[in-house]
Amino acid sequence: MSTITPPPTSTFWETAREWLHQRDGVLSRELLLEPSRFGLGQLPSRLQPDAVAQSTCGFCSTGCSLQIHLKNGEAIGLSPSGDYPVNLGMACPKGWEALTVLDSSERATVPLLRNASGQLTPVDWSTAARTFVDGVRAVQAQHGPDSFAFLGTGQMPTEELAFYGALAKFGLGMVHGDANTRQCMATSAVAYKQAFGFDAPPFTYADFEQSDVLIFIGANPCIAHPILWERVMRNTLRPEIIVIDPRRTETAMQATQHLAIQPKGDLTLLYGVANILIERGWIDRDFLESHTAGFEEFADFVRDYPLDRVVRETGLTATEIEKLVAAIHQGKAVSIWWTMGVNQSYQGVRTAQAIINLCLMTGNIGRPGTGPNSITGQCNAMGSRLFGNTSSMLGGRDFTVAEHRREVASLLKIDEACVPSRSSWAYPEILEGVRRGEIKGLWIVATNPSHSWIDQDGFAALREQLDFLVVQDMYATTETAAIADLVLPAAGWGEKDGTFINSERRIGVIRKVKRAPGQALADFAIFRLLAEAADCGAMFREWSTPEAVFAILQRLSIGRPCDISGINGYAMLDQQGGIQWPYPASSTTPTTERRLFADRRFFTADERAKFLFDPVRPLPEVCDAEYPLLLMTGRGSVAQWHTETRTRQSAVLRKLSPSGLALEIHPADAAAVGIEPQDQVLVTSRRGQITVTAFLTETVGRGRVFLPMHDPRVNQLTHAVFDPHSRQPSYKDCAVSVTSADRAPRSAGPDRLASYPSKVLR
Repeated sequence: MSTITPPPTSTFWETAREWLHQRDGVLSRELLLEPSRFGLGQLPSRLQPDAVAQSTCGFCSTGCSLQIHLKNGEAIGLSPSGDYPVNLGMACPKGWEALTVLDSSERATVPLLRNASGQLTPVDWSTAARTFVDGVRAVQAQHGPDSFAFLGTGQMPTEELAFYGALAKFGLGMVHGDANTRQCMATSAVAYKQAFGFDAPPFTYADFEQSDVLIFIGANPCIAHPILWERVMRNTLRPEIIVIDPRRTETAMQATQHLAIQPKGDLTLLYGVANILIERGWIDRDFLESHTAGFEEFADFVRDYPLDRVVRETGLTATEIEKLVAAIHQGKAVSIWWTMGVNQSYQGVRTAQAIINLCLMTGNIGRPGTGPNSITGQCNAMGSRLFGNTSSMLGGRDFTVAEHRREVASLLKIDEACVPSRSSWAYPEILEGVRRGEIKGLWIVATNPSHSWIDQDGFAALREQLDFLVVQDMYATTETAAIADLVLPAAGWGEKDGTFINSERRIGVIRKVKRAPGQALADFAIFRLLAEAADCGAMFREWSTPEAVFAILQRLSIGRPCDISGINGYAMLDQQGGIQWPYPASSTTPTTERRLFADRRFFTADERAKFLFDPVRPLPEVCDAEYPLLLMTGRGSVAQWHTETRTRQSAVLRKLSPSGLALEIHPADAAAVGIEPQDQVLVTSRRGQITVTAFLTETVGRGRVFLPMHDPRVNQLTHAVFDPHSRQPSYKDCAVSVTSADRAPRSAGPDRLASYPSKVLR
């Protein structure tokens, strides 16, 4: 730990706050609890903590634990938990500011209803609830029961996600509903389910420290998951760290090997690597024969990806590819990690499965330091995937399976007729239904698709097709809330109780440590209110508190791969530092780290993992003379989060983030069109045009440019193409041109509504 000279003595609050944002968890916590040790004098009595509550952070999927310091039951500060098995006393800037973003003037504090003159005006909760129910029923009566849909989130506690999906589907009769995890984790969920028989990430974070070879594909944990990168830095094995990414990211700069692959060349590379490993016999034959299915067909398939083809299609050298193959072969414990660079792709599922295939054929699964490991984006994407009742039914069941419907109805003590027998449309299919006029109402909770959805202007045009749009959110100022007919003000993280499930399947508790402002309510309370207004409250009598719902979810999980029936309430989760599923009632003492498939038994009917594959597809939108550059998108700063709805509320996080939108472009590409550093440039795609600042850098290769995803303008450019298996958008591969804003004529762009219809590759 470095030594710092304390600032001049003054009151604690004047001097300590900046320190709390700079220091590591241990020192910062000591500073908060014992400021006199650092020459800061005593805290004012109003700031002296009298209790501490532990809560899982509400930003990313890492699932760090934070100690919330309380005075008279209200939060006055926080510090990272030193002994929690996820973050081990560390927190990123977003975690430090988790409380600050709650105190924003942009908070939604009262229900808002659009009046006859088009203005959103305050109403009471009784009026809001009745308007909601009447609006849903009016749309369903006029356009049919399937005409009202919901779009949810991975950012609410699991108990609220379950209540939301159950109320929408069982109580209000909505067949179609999806979550913004479709933009984040659908690819990985489908890949795991098809290969393993269940959406089951096999790893634990200890694997970062136990691998001697770590491969990151389309992942930049230095920025996107900094605490996980800290776990990599704790690895004492001097591991080989290989980054496969078209861009020289912050993580690539720290790697022992960086393979600057052509965008979307990863599937070709993975097939080529598999072919070489098979040709040389560097595979685990015993494991393949005993625990997998389809390997021989896969081996025949990858013969079509010889080394010369892989070199030609990836832009890598034969030496780079051979070195990667050798590292996989020589590694005793090889782990492969991916995030949005793989998931947000028109062929993402097969790319994720190609990673799974490599791990299966080399026996790198179920052992410490191994695995095909998907790092999630949103704080509770796993909770949404398992219990959100959207694309799958509660506990990962299937709406189309009669036995599953009967089971859920029996466990919830509801009429089986209330349970839909059809699967929901996916997110892009719901929006396509809006375009066709089949969906006329939407209930959007804790997500901001007006900003985040691909081809943003296409989404904006769809608003005109809706009869009734309800938005339920923390902030009244989001782009989606601004166009709503009804806005329901919701509490945020720190203002309600529940649980999150992180990337390594660890269930952690979140605690209410602040009062929500004004008339804002926890989403849980809003759902109860709406259920009563819709005369289906009796269906949810047992859903009285978040912890009561957790017990219901435990009951629903029994016998499922995600069985959590052995957890003895929130208190046990707190005592154990979170618990990874599965943890059935037959479990004894939970261990800190628990990975799947150590027994080499998978969740398929024959308990074998499946090899799945398809031919590589060409880019859906190729570059040409008019649009010669390929636009990639991604996270721009460790201090930014998604659409910045929350992170922009913090002055500290704003200072740590770029002040404007900058386009990364290679100096040679800039020179070709006369662009100098810091020039204002026009970035134009076939869908739109935006003005940004040019940042010349060799971190992007020739023919490629990069924009951070957080700015609302970026998705005016992106191309609405989706993976055929997961229906996840492909955000990272659209063709653009870049010209000087001073010299180029401005273009209104093509007819964006005409270009919107979903192009799902088949």
